[in-house]
Amino acid sequence: MSREAYQIPTGQSSSGGPGGAGGGGGVTAATATRTFDVEGATMNYICGDCGFKFAIRRTDTIRCKECGCRILYKERTKRMVQFEAR
Repeated sequence: MSREAYQIPTGQSSSGGPGGAGGGGGVTAATATRTFDVEGATMNYICGDCGFKFAIRRTDTIRCKECGCRILYKERTKRMVQFEAR
């Protein structure tokens, strides 16, 4: 993606669209946060020894599922990251 084509994400990603039971407004921020914590967020990691890509949760052990190596690297984000220099 080129720099010119990048669009800054806005705070409101959905405008009363699909997924709202009863016409929207059923899920509050507190309810969404609790659901997110219970399910557990997964992060993608790459093994430092064998290069296997996998996802682990917060409660999982820090160990490769293929070779058992404990050196894991976080996968780079696909989102464009841009910093402003002085």
